[in-house]
Amino acid sequence: MTALLLFVSFLVLIFLGVPVAFSLGLSSLIYLIAVDIPLNIIPQKMFAGLNSFVLLCIPGFILAGNLMNVGGITDRIIGFANNILGRIRGGLGLANVGASMGFAGISGTALADTASIGAILIPAMKKEGYGAAFSSAVTASSSIVGPIIPPSLPMIIVGTLASLSIGDLFMAGAVPGVLIGLGLMIPTYIISVKRNYPKGDKKTLKEVWKSFLGAFWAILMTVIILYGILGGLFTPTEASIVAVIYALIIGLFVYKELPIKKIPEIMLSTMTSTAAIMLLVGFANLFGWILVSERIPQMVADLILGISTNPVIVILLIIALMLFVGTFMETIAGLVILFPVLLPVANTIGMDPIQFGVLMVLSMVIGLVTPPVGVCLFVASQIGNVSMGKVTRELIPFIGVMFVVLLLVAFVPQVTLFLPSLFE
Repeated sequence: MTALLLFVSFLVLIFLGVPVAFSLGLSSLIYLIAVDIPLNIIPQKMFAGLNSFVLLCIPGFILAGNLMNVGGITDRIIGFANNILGRIRGGLGLANVGASMGFAGISGTALADTASIGAILIPAMKKEGYGAAFSSAVTASSSIVGPIIPPSLPMIIVGTLASLSIGDLFMAGAVPGVLIGLGLMIPTYIISVKRNYPKGDKKTLKEVWKSFLGAFWAILMTVIILYGILGGLFTPTEASIVAVIYALIIGLFVYKELPIKKIPEIMLSTMTSTAAIMLLVGFANLFGWILVSERIPQMVADLILGISTNPVIVILLIIALMLFVGTFMETIAGLVILFPVLLPVANTIGMDPIQFGVLMVLSMVIGLVTPPVGVCLFVASQIGNVSMGKVTRELIPFIGVMFVVLLLVAFVPQVTLFLPSLFE
């Protein structure tokens, strides 16, 4: 009965519009008062959830991404992608997807991708004659590769929750992220041809090479991070600090577009984003402790396995649950709450934890482009000055591509495990 009180209060707060972090904290407080548990357990469990060295890489990667974005890297990535793909029918849309793949190796988040690339390419696409809803749909859908292609903040959270290798999770997300990006180019091209969207001028080899040199330093940042972690040169936390130093050097001395007076503003933005994530993780750990105390993970496992012990059916049930939760809950919050609950189920059917981690992240990030919460969908709609309903209709073929990759991740283990196995 007390567990029911926990869930009911949490859902009521969510639907009242209370932020997820505070909904977790308030529902946990109501539960603790109802069962007469001393409230000093709250700071204890919150601290336990945050007392992880790996979590220190979150502000590092956020800061590095912000520095690179303000330092002119976004324009160069877009320019390089457009020089390669722009001459194809619908080339600016294809460049949008390509730029998102490049930017994913820097930001680690989908929202940063949508906001930065969308602010440039959505108006540019509209000016070239692309539909506003289509332009917004391409931007929103391609942004979800941000949390899949390394580095990835959701992967860091998953690794922390289950004591999994962050490096292995990063590598496991690389192939699915690239598959999504390449897959999204298919409907982008088909729709562009059907609607006779424009194509750009063919660029000379010299122009392509020049744009590559401009984007080279951004690409190198991703290589340094991955090689450093997988080669044992530094931990993920140390990698984030290396990324910050690298971003400062590139922004100040190579591109020379990072104003020193902007750095305090960037630091403040990074601290705000980090504080929001850390508060969420702390409250979610308290919430998770209550779930374990009430044996909810075991009950969920028994419920799912009671429906079927067939691994295919079990995986499909988990995917359906995650897709549903992702439509109304923020990605990191959903992962912190549900990953520890569902991991025992995955272990029971023999799914590798690394594969399951990528499956969970991908299932949740699809929710970023689906109503009613869909923050990337909302931001892209705002930039494109078009209703979410129209963008959602344009998103249907793109979401279909995401589902195909999701099923590949779920049922073809080598899609996620091949690259990590090379570095064992």
